[in-house]
Amino acid sequence: MIFLPIVARELRTASRRRGTYWARCGAALVVLVIGTLYFLMMQWQSPHQIALYLFSILSGGAVLYCLFSGLRFTADCLSEEKREGTLGLLFLTDLKGYDVVFGKLAATSLNGLYGLLAVVPMLALPLLMGGVTPGEFGRMALVAVNTLFFSLALGICMSAICRSARKAMALTLVVILLLTVLLPAVGAWLASLARARPVPAAFLMPSAGYGYFLAFDRPYTSLALADQFWWSLLLLHGLGWLFLALASAIAPHTWQDRPAGAPRLRWMERWREWSYGSVAERAAFRERLLDQSAYFWLAARARLKPAYVWAALGVIACGWAWGFAKYHRDWLSEGMCFFTAMLLNLLIKAWFASEAGRQLAEDRRHGALELLLSTPLTVRDLLRGQLLALKRQFLGPVALVLVVFLLFMIASVSEMTWEEDRAAWVLFWAAAMMTLVADLASLYWVGMWQGLTAKNLNRATSASLARILVLPCIGFALVSLVLSLVALNRDVNLGPKFFVGVWVGLSLAADVGFGAWARHKLLTELRLAAAERYSPRLGFWRRLLGRGE
Repeated sequence: MIFLPIVARELRTASRRRGTYWARCGAALVVLVIGTLYFLMMQWQSPHQIALYLFSILSGGAVLYCLFSGLRFTADCLSEEKREGTLGLLFLTDLKGYDVVFGKLAATSLNGLYGLLAVVPMLALPLLMGGVTPGEFGRMALVAVNTLFFSLALGICMSAICRSARKAMALTLVVILLLTVLLPAVGAWLASLARARPVPAAFLMPSAGYGYFLAFDRPYTSLALADQFWWSLLLLHGLGWLFLALASAIAPHTWQDRPAGAPRLRWMERWREWSYGSVAERAAFRERLLDQSAYFWLAARARLKPAYVWAALGVIACGWAWGFAKYHRDWLSEGMCFFTAMLLNLLIKAWFASEAGRQLAEDRRHGALELLLSTPLTVRDLLRGQLLALKRQFLGPVALVLVVFLLFMIASVSEMTWEEDRAAWVLFWAAAMMTLVADLASLYWVGMWQGLTAKNLNRATSASLARILVLPCIGFALVSLVLSLVALNRDVNLGPKFFVGVWVGLSLAADVGFGAWARHKLLTELRLAAAERYSPRLGFWRRLLGRGE
């Protein structure tokens, strides 16, 4: 028998996909544009400083991309096969668990690996400028590749355990945050209680961020932490192989639909009662929602969905309270406010995009959407019900985030003395609040249409965020690069207000363009899309411009 036969088949399949080639070109282009922008912004500093800053930013972005690649590429690869009933067919043959796991790993991680291989040579550009040693470049490349392997292995292990895509991605994210953020935070807290300056290395070793920090020359040589770097690298690599071994052992035994035992049924009933309420509470909740819209009740039956969003904001608020208690007014710096605002912005928009198309995607997959459209419910009734469900879940948190942005604006401006800087920051925060509302309004339409036409919810969410968030960012980077080069040749100073205006203009253009297109599609072709499994995959440019998934 051929060793790992599925790997060869999956690699041949992946080689025929357009995305396999576009991924490496897109990754290299993004890194090149970002590097050129930072070079233009820091052109008055010494070449050594420019090289070190560029290397830190680009390599940090590469490691962060690798850390979350498991969520994008492997967290739903086996669970999707379970839901479609095709995983069991593979185990009717003499294939082993590792054959299936490594075959799916090769197929799903190819684009992620190609993207990293396109980025790593770009990290050598600061090396040619000086300020970065060959040792730093080599160690950082090892950290990036090792982190990618760990994340992909973790994702496929969680996919082997779970049947639901949402649970698999949630478990993957939880483990990543546990090893990368929570363990170092607990170590720092214990060190502060013991009044010991160094954090215990055992809490830092599993973190990819610690490996990234130790890859630089200063901690690696000056602080004599070379051994910790290699042990951290080895531990993360070993965890990757452990997750692959677990996935290989679990996959042959988790594809069957087994009846739940009595203890599991009791826990499921308790969870259902906690999530949906008792019989009387469900009846009252159903009556209240049905009075407004039938589809509103269908999309908002899980009454605790708003609580999850509030809980996530509460965790961020606890982190902020700890930081303010420890660092006092130093915690209210412009950089911390900006970082928190971007985190809240991305969290709300990504969550909203996922929920916007979730109910329609599930109803279409189960055939329930066709049945709903055969009732007196109209297309506008369905869209209105989904809007009410999203308002119930996100209206309060979004209002709170807007208030937080306003407080950040007041805190940032109050510390500034130059009138021009204060005006620029006021404009930035006003633009952030305006684009948050506009992006959510557009994601409502785009998310629902992608949920109807994409093959699964993960692709629908990714496609929605790519159109509303990623594409304007790429356009902003390209426009800023061209304008900066023109201004440099003509000795023109482009202030921050100008770039904020460009960002807002491109963001609103994407919102209006893609939102109007998706709204037209939903109102005219929803019944046709409901009868299809998913739309045929079109070319790159047609998908990029919003013509299908």
